[in-house]
Amino acid sequence: MMTVTKPSANRVDVVLSGPLDSEMMGDALDRMIAASQGVSHGKMLFAIQNFEMPTMGAWGAELIRLPRLMAAILRFDRCAVLSDVAWLRTTAEIEGKVIPSLDIKSFELAQGDAAERWLAGDGNGDKEDENYPV
Repeated sequence: MMTVTKPSANRVDVVLSGPLDSEMMGDALDRMIAASQGVSHGKMLFAIQNFEMPTMGAWGAELIRLPRLMAAILRFDRCAVLSDVAWLRTTAEIEGKVIPSLDIKSFELAQGDAAERWLAGDGNGDKEDENYPV
């Protein structure tokens, strides 16, 4: 199941939980694309709870919508990904490197407050600031 909410004009929240088939994925992506209309410099919170691999049909539903999905994603500047699955967090951050206009940072599910602070622009959340040579 995937739920999509729009808590503010430039914010979209997505919660993924359990299995996804083609109908559920298509419906959720259509809602996400619709929710992103009118968003500029948006922020997205993507929480993955009780992860199960989506069906092949779900992947197909995503591929069919890929052009509209990419247009929607480009309306966002930041995306915080919450998950207790380490490889999903790593994959999300790699995806952020592939989409240069979107900054993606991942957090464990229990770090929701840190994710919210990061989305609000408050540094790295609970993670220490990195030191860069001057």
